[in-house]
Amino acid sequence: MRRVILALTALVFTAGAVGAGVALVQIYQMNDYQGSTKIEIAKLDSPTITSAAYSPVKIGEVIGIITIPKISETYPIVQGTDDNSLKHGVGHYVNSVMPGVKDNSVLAGHRDTVFSKLGKLKIGDKVIVQTSSGIFTYAVTRTRIVKADDRTVIVPTPTATLTLSTCYPFYFIGSAPDRYIVSAQLLN
Repeated sequence: MRRVILALTALVFTAGAVGAGVALVQIYQMNDYQGSTKIEIAKLDSPTITSAAYSPVKIGEVIGIITIPKISETYPIVQGTDDNSLKHGVGHYVNSVMPGVKDNSVLAGHRDTVFSKLGKLKIGDKVIVQTSSGIFTYAVTRTRIVKADDRTVIVPTPTATLTLSTCYPFYFIGSAPDRYIVSAQLLN
């Protein structure tokens, strides 16, 4: 019996040490990420896009800034949603329109970095996007959870819509099975 208790104690201790190690690595990565995000925002005195409809934008290029007052967050928006682009800010889905344009502008971010607090948004909360085309204020109209392969969140819309997407659940180890979606309508 004593051996069983010692083995269980060793197992629990080992699991705790591994869990603490994983948490420390995640804290280090989050701090490193936040530092690099501040550098990206500092570079944004004036985004370089001249026309939302006709300017070609390179993957990874900073196209604007997103500010979410409710959660006191401001991040750069980069063109593309590949892993490298998402390391530098919120990613703009390349097959969607630029923010401020009539249709669906889709932005994505990691649940453990830029969009870690996205679940706190409620209907009516503001989301502000600044690009070289102007400053666009959106109001949240809907939140929902969809499956990871649900493509209905990237379809065209009849009005200027901003769709924010991140993995869900927010606290999940491994690849999350769902997506948390915030839909917002342009106010100005």
